[in-house]
Amino acid sequence: MAKTDTIRTIKSCRRLQGEVVPPGDKSISHRAAILNSLAKGKAEIDNFAPGADCLSTVRCLKALGVRIGRKGSPGSSTLLVSGTGKDGLKEANNVLDAQNSATTMRLLGGLLASQPFLSVITGDTSLRNRPMGRLIEPLRLMGAEVWGRGRDSLAPLVIKGKKLRGIDFTLPVPSAQIKSAILLAGLFARGSTVLYQKILSRDHTERMLKQMGASLESQGNSISLLPLSSHLTSLNLRVPGDISSAAYFLVAAAIHPNARIVIKDCGINPTRTGIIDILLAMGAKLKIDHERLEAGEPLADIVIESSDLKGIEVGGDIIPRLIDEIPVLAVAGCVAKGKTVIRDAGELRVKESDRIATVVNELSRLGARIEPLPDGMIIYGGRPLSGTEVDSHLDHRLAMSLAVAGLVAKGETVIKRARTAQVSYPAFWQTLQQVVKY
Repeated sequence: MAKTDTIRTIKSCRRLQGEVVPPGDKSISHRAAILNSLAKGKAEIDNFAPGADCLSTVRCLKALGVRIGRKGSPGSSTLLVSGTGKDGLKEANNVLDAQNSATTMRLLGGLLASQPFLSVITGDTSLRNRPMGRLIEPLRLMGAEVWGRGRDSLAPLVIKGKKLRGIDFTLPVPSAQIKSAILLAGLFARGSTVLYQKILSRDHTERMLKQMGASLESQGNSISLLPLSSHLTSLNLRVPGDISSAAYFLVAAAIHPNARIVIKDCGINPTRTGIIDILLAMGAKLKIDHERLEAGEPLADIVIESSDLKGIEVGGDIIPRLIDEIPVLAVAGCVAKGKTVIRDAGELRVKESDRIATVVNELSRLGARIEPLPDGMIIYGGRPLSGTEVDSHLDHRLAMSLAVAGLVAKGETVIKRARTAQVSYPAFWQTLQQVVKY
């Protein structure tokens, strides 16, 4: 596996074998840093996600007056957060930069809507073109003053904190980011906030708020939150491994003809395990061992071996449970026997890249027969892949998915702008090298 700063060359290998310890879950890490910043007291967050997105959240919180450091060496995976309490955030003296992280922008947008000062949040070119109207609308219904570029649909966002009121709101799309933003605003609102989800999305915010003493109830598709009467309680936790990062190795082992990989200490929150359910439905030899709970989140070890996958149809309620894994699921579909159809995933159009267009284009370069749909794609599996030059489009999930495809493609696959994997998985290339056996 050859490399430069921006180019990686992947070759097919004789065997995939070894243990993989995925980085801390990105979604949980964001929330642990933000909620502990609002708590009274100090918290240790072990196995904090190392990617650039979560570091953006940390930098923004520091700019808002939160004391955050590392336990031991500067590169330690344990984050130390000294909470400010519910009234302790300070106005930043500059624009907050979320860089490429939509989670940072949207969650902090919800939090800052209630704070008694002015905030401006921006991001990189990709983030400034992602939809923010879906955040602004419910916050304005709560009484917030929020403005954005493009007729209040795009970042940068300008937020003038106000006293908010709770709302009853039906989420128009299954978005854990928007749900979490409204809940963060609801912590400081007058009256209860009640949310209705047509389709369930990941529930890390709800689980963590309950653990920290918030008055929150989840029943079916509804969530009810009362405003804080006192401070949240600091929560020490070890963040489970990120199943979205583990997904690349799950698919790699399933599609490779000679593979066995063990994923250690991986989060298996049922709102996130769509990739496991779909791989099992495709015929994957996959086993879950040593299930347990840590800080309210389930985790386990996952064993995956070479499998004879078959194409299936994927759509409906499962899509929010695997939205980030669809690019690598498409790679599985290329190798599987028969046709794989992915629908109801229009949200892919507004990710770091248009993931329907970029996945279709780049896998087609490798020889896959794959067609775009407005909300998904059709993959005609079983055709051999051939290495060639492909591009990540500065999308971390596409870069890693193309690497997985390269492991079973004939010849060499050259991935341009591969460094973007560091957004969510800085050690991806090193970990891949460890399990590849030539």
